[in-house]
Amino acid sequence: MSDLPDITIGHWTDRDAATGCTVVLCPNGVLAAVDVRGGAPGTRETDLLRPGNVIDRVHALVLSGGSAYGLDAAGGVMRWLEERGQGRDVSPDHEAPVLVPIVPAAVIFDLSIGRADVRPDADAGYAACEAAGPGEIEVGTVGAGAGATVGKALGPERSLKGGVGSASERTDSGITVAAVVVVNAFGEVVDPDSGRVVAGPRGDEPGTFDRTLEIMRKEPLLPPFAVEANSTIGVVATDAVLTQEQALRLAIAGQAGLARTIVPAHTIVDGDTIFALATGTNDTETDILQLAALATRAVERAIVNGVEAATGLAGVPSAREWAREGQ
Repeated sequence: MSDLPDITIGHWTDRDAATGCTVVLCPNGVLAAVDVRGGAPGTRETDLLRPGNVIDRVHALVLSGGSAYGLDAAGGVMRWLEERGQGRDVSPDHEAPVLVPIVPAAVIFDLSIGRADVRPDADAGYAACEAAGPGEIEVGTVGAGAGATVGKALGPERSLKGGVGSASERTDSGITVAAVVVVNAFGEVVDPDSGRVVAGPRGDEPGTFDRTLEIMRKEPLLPPFAVEANSTIGVVATDAVLTQEQALRLAIAGQAGLARTIVPAHTIVDGDTIFALATGTNDTETDILQLAALATRAVERAIVNGVEAATGLAGVPSAREWAREGQ
């Protein structure tokens, strides 16, 4: 994250298969928490991050396509970190270090777009680490957002492209709250400020949208409603000094931003998951109420950014491309 230099992000993208993974690296270990919602999550080591458990720091996070197969990408990230001497030392004091990098992960379902037989694996996770570096984050149809889609209430054939989005907020005193989100939702994406539909189920006329709530008001919950082909996943990070309990509140606030921007959110066919990271490098006085408000806003903006930055892939147009068809 360019606004948080202790955290770097890398993508691995397979455009032919319409899938990929995104790695959030914090090799020296960063305080972490997570909030998992919806009825169809795909996660790894999220229980580890509950306050009160032994582990409260992570060395990386993985956001991946490939459904449950994509969780394999975390193994490659662990290998990359171990090779660089990063991880939790679990050996007795008198023995050589045995390092276990802590790498929680969350996945989206993207097997219905592109090639279902190609998924991010350990080599993909390793490659995403190699691609990580300082500077602006690449957004849109990249990494875990390569196969992301939104607005599926009329089926995948009427959906639009989702993608990776990012945004950051800053307090007047200089504390940063940043978000990176992979937008892959059953619902439509709405600008929370104006109420404008940014991307939703494609209407009968080019450039138009049908409203998800109205579709669901009239239609029974039959396939494709029942397809577990969704999940919006992401990370909220700050340089503030937080406890793990406070970091959890930051993740919960991120979910509020998700609910303000995706309609409906946290459904039975979504596995919405938000991680929170706190580097603790800025000891400026703050409180969790202030940071949570900024976390909500950062996630809102990141979701809109991810959809607006996306480009069409595997026959699914982006919101921008669909809008041009209606002109």
